[in-house]
Amino acid sequence: MRLREWGAFWLLGAIWGSSFLWIKIAVAEIGPVTLAAYRLLFGLAGLLPLAWMTGQAIPRDRGLLIRFLGLAVFNTALPFALISWGETRISSGLAAILNGSTPLFTLIIAHFWLRDEKITPRRAAGLALGFVGVVVLMSRDLGSPAALGSAWGQAAVLAASCSYAVAATFARASLRGQPLVLQATASVLMADAVLWLAVPVAEWPPRLPHLPGTWVALGWLGLLGSCVAYLLYYYLINAWGATRATIVTYVFPVIGLFFGVAVLREPLTAQLVAGTLLIVTGIATATRASIGRPVPQASWQSARPPMAGGRCRK
Repeated sequence: MRLREWGAFWLLGAIWGSSFLWIKIAVAEIGPVTLAAYRLLFGLAGLLPLAWMTGQAIPRDRGLLIRFLGLAVFNTALPFALISWGETRISSGLAAILNGSTPLFTLIIAHFWLRDEKITPRRAAGLALGFVGVVVLMSRDLGSPAALGSAWGQAAVLAASCSYAVAATFARASLRGQPLVLQATASVLMADAVLWLAVPVAEWPPRLPHLPGTWVALGWLGLLGSCVAYLLYYYLINAWGATRATIVTYVFPVIGLFFGVAVLREPLTAQLVAGTLLIVTGIATATRASIGRPVPQASWQSARPPMAGGRCRK
């Protein structure tokens, strides 16, 4: 792996790892779906001029537009709303830890979807460790009626992680080779349209942010978390593959937990530390064998998403 790719990896981890703090700040004033919609408006403010300067217009091919719409829903609209909703019920640090399980979901999905990313005994052991880590984190809410809201919040973030995994695998199978700016702009544009359509249903009437901290949070989440970060992320998917690109979530638990404790004064418990270590160790174990290997050049050309009934699209 080249130094440029590792630079993109660490920058992406820092941006997305700190996003959980800003989500927690913004969701204190506005609803989670509205937050995600405003966030993507800021992202488009950075992406649309960049797409115009590079001459990358939104394609008119119907099949390609449908694939971009699928990416927009599963990689942006759905997980952004789920994580924001989850953080109304759990701490930002816990959300970061649970979102770190994305590579584990990616391993499972890629095993059935991509021909060159199969589950091996080492990866199976990593999946088991990661699963134990999730159980440790959620165990404090089992059997406690007062903590039911927290359990739902954790489930929402885990669902977002699964959605990210579907999107990462789908992007590699169906959209690899598309220009990076085009992938990011098209998916963010379509996701924002989906979210604004959902706002009247989910959160009517929508609330306009008033607090300066909320606007700062939305600007950070949009310009960095939804513009710069997506360009880096799609670059890594194309360079490393789906599973290897999602190892960026290694750093989510550490950075997210640090900001939650240091800035928001969220409690640091032994359960959080144990769950974090188990999940990070599980991800490291599951992906260790593939970190140093180059992506097979023909694999993305031959791997296509399955159609209903197990048949592949031609």
